[in-house]
Amino acid sequence: MTQPYLLVINGRPEGPFNLAQLKDLNIRPGDFVKTPAMDDYKEAHEIAELRELLGFSKQSLIPQYFGGFDQRLLASALDWLFVSAFCFLPALFLIVFIGDRELRVLIALSLLLIIPIVKLIYHIIMEHSARQATFGKQILKIKVCDMQGERISFARSAGRNFAKLFSVLTLFTGYLFSFFNRQQQCLHDMIAGTLVMKDRLF
Repeated sequence: MTQPYLLVINGRPEGPFNLAQLKDLNIRPGDFVKTPAMDDYKEAHEIAELRELLGFSKQSLIPQYFGGFDQRLLASALDWLFVSAFCFLPALFLIVFIGDRELRVLIALSLLLIIPIVKLIYHIIMEHSARQATFGKQILKIKVCDMQGERISFARSAGRNFAKLFSVLTLFTGYLFSFFNRQQQCLHDMIAGTLVMKDRLF
């Protein structure tokens, strides 16, 4: 027999509720619950009995620590550097060996379009990969996951990266959303239902 749970709703403890009632209440991972055997309230995702109810798999890593704005900014800068170098070196080779001045200028200008496209594809593939992170994110030890801490699908990875357009079109204020929510989600994370997490606090 499962233990009854008190559930904090709108800042007040209510209940007790059994598992079936908690499911009907659409309990979320961050909701605070308590049983008579517990000294204090815990978030629902911290309790083994509630993890399956919340949709967590046994193998998933509970998201507890999240990549901060500074880490994400530095990772993005590193990724711009890696992708730019990847695109620039072949272009430089062509510029050196092509005699036509207009063609060399055209190749140089084409990088302004090629680099962002390559970076978009790079992010979609790498964030969907088994490592769940671009090389910049791997260096900073952060990775992209869904709300349960699991690897995101290719479609969700694509949606997340295309949704960055909304974070940019809001004069980059979409990135500042990370300062105002506990899970440090930017606007495109909220749209795609993703997190940028790290395994440890430090």
